[in-house]
Amino acid sequence: QVQLEESGGGLVQAGGSLRLSCVASGGTFSTYTMGWFRQAPGKERKFVAATSRSDGSTHYADSVKGRFSISKDNAKNTVYLQMNSLKHEDTAVYYCAAARVTTAQAMELLGPQGVNSWGRGTLVTVSS
Repeated sequence: QVQLEESGGGLVQAGGSLRLSCVASGGTFSTYTMGWFRQAPGKERKFVAATSRSDGSTHYADSVKGRFSISKDNAKNTVYLQMNSLKHEDTAVYYCAAARVTTAQAMELLGPQGVNSWGRGTLVTVSS
């Protein structure tokens, strides 16, 4: 089972940007579709973005389309989430996720129950 460690969270003003990173270890990175979920206080964990293990294609939640961008570096076993034009409602703990699914869309369809490994999370706070 792959282990995941996130970094890059913090406090940012509305309209600003942050880049999250997630380093994977202990598993074969290329066999996992990688993604990000987030969980706001008192709410359920929700899908944000994913990149397919097969061809690197990407898929986003409607709430972040056009503002967030996911990418990965297979040589570094790292997945990134570039977040631009941040809004107060983006405030949440962001979790890196790895799933043994073929497509990025499948990670959203299956939701948290389809994830095989989770990072510990990194807090993103957007001040309004």
